[in-house]
Amino acid sequence: MILLSFIKIKWRKEKMVESDKVYEIIEVAKATGKIRKGTNETTKAVEKGTAKLVVFAKDVNPPEIIMHLPVLCKKKNIMCIEVPSKEELGSAAGIPLGTSSVAVINEGEAKKLLADILKGE
Repeated sequence: MILLSFIKIKWRKEKMVESDKVYEIIEVAKATGKIRKGTNETTKAVEKGTAKLVVFAKDVNPPEIIMHLPVLCKKKNIMCIEVPSKEELGSAAGIPLGTSSVAVINEGEAKKLLADILKGE
């Protein structure tokens, strides 16, 4: 548990990104590309290597539901970003409920936004 917490904090620290930019990428990718919603679909996309970006909510309870995502993303070299709210994440993904995680599969017109985040701008 302590080791996973350390990896999570280290991974987050390396990939600090504004939540608004992340939500915008998800909204645009949903409209013009392809996303996967929920922990199971996100995990499958990461394992298959089709995910280009993974976003998970900090307020997921219990945290064990999403605790494997940062470790798996690091192993697969996929950017993983934590956002504060599962409700806002669900709203950005176009669903009326909160969601624990979202994977961007095809960024569509969000390609430039995603490239900016991947470069660290």
